[in-house]
Amino acid sequence: MDLKKFMRPELDRFAGYAACKSPEALDDVTRALGICKLDANENVYGPSPRVRSAFASFNDAHIYPDSCQTELRKALAGYTGVPADRIVAGSGSDQLIDLLVRLFISPGDEVLTATPTFAMYKFFTELSAGKFIGVPRDQDFNFTPEKLLSAVSNKTKLVFIAMPNNPTGTQVSKRTIEKILETGLPVVVDEAYYEFTGQTMAPEIGKHPNLMVLRTFSKWAGLAGLRVGYGLFPEDVVTRLDAIKDPYCVNTAAVAAARESLKDIDYLMSNVRLIVSERERLFQALAGIEYLKPYPSAANFILCKINGKDAAEIQRVLERRGILVRYFNSPQMENYLRFSIGRPGDTDRLIAQLRKIGEIT
Repeated sequence: MDLKKFMRPELDRFAGYAACKSPEALDDVTRALGICKLDANENVYGPSPRVRSAFASFNDAHIYPDSCQTELRKALAGYTGVPADRIVAGSGSDQLIDLLVRLFISPGDEVLTATPTFAMYKFFTELSAGKFIGVPRDQDFNFTPEKLLSAVSNKTKLVFIAMPNNPTGTQVSKRTIEKILETGLPVVVDEAYYEFTGQTMAPEIGKHPNLMVLRTFSKWAGLAGLRVGYGLFPEDVVTRLDAIKDPYCVNTAAVAAARESLKDIDYLMSNVRLIVSERERLFQALAGIEYLKPYPSAANFILCKINGKDAAEIQRVLERRGILVRYFNSPQMENYLRFSIGRPGDTDRLIAQLRKIGEIT
């Protein structure tokens, strides 16, 4: 029996998403060096101590989480200044991207964004049989609203803008977002790295009926492994998302961790400041290496163009030395590496190895 004949034929061409390599997938010799994981934009300082304490006494694993997300939404309302009835949480902001695409996109409809950008916008668009339209950014990975809006068609149903952008680290102005909002199209502003910038469109929720904002606990709060994100939405969108989301989409442990994180904002933001400071130190060090061209970043990573050397080979050499970094070789990003911000010792180790590689002709 050939089950493929029952499957959607267009998915034969679906490439999927290339996730970062897990340390568990490395050989024993490499792991023995001590892994310096700088490939997935994780927070090396981890979660609040309050989260660890809550897990030590966690006793609700046998109970389904609140499908209405009542307490979590209240806590998020206090953090964002947006009413609880305008908030929906999900299993990471990725799930909310998926749900928004399902909500707005029918087969053949278009999702518009500036590229390169977060790969999951394209992933979920094509998975839903939509058409992904990427408007190229300039050589410094910036874009103008006029250039983006020139690609709007009668099939455009959804616009994604990452603020700041991943994987480039580029920031976009609030005025640019406002110009895009003036079209009346549904606009999703992805603020996954908001806490590293302080720039947000959250106060505009309610002023613009077509504005939606996504955020996550993965980066600033160190909860990447628990998968908890949330969005700020117009009332009609909240109603629809509540109807189509999984009823228990944020697990009980993740809810507990998110709530404890919101009780320890000062501690977590002190770690964010450490990361931002280390980001600037790493940028200066990278800029001093001849074959690297780092790009200014407003997030917790730095993107680098590799000149005169093979980025893929550099990634492999670093991996053999216990340092994991992200490699890109796609349109607009040929021969690039991205380095997540680690602790000062991680920066020193990375820079030392990059300098050794530079000495090899």
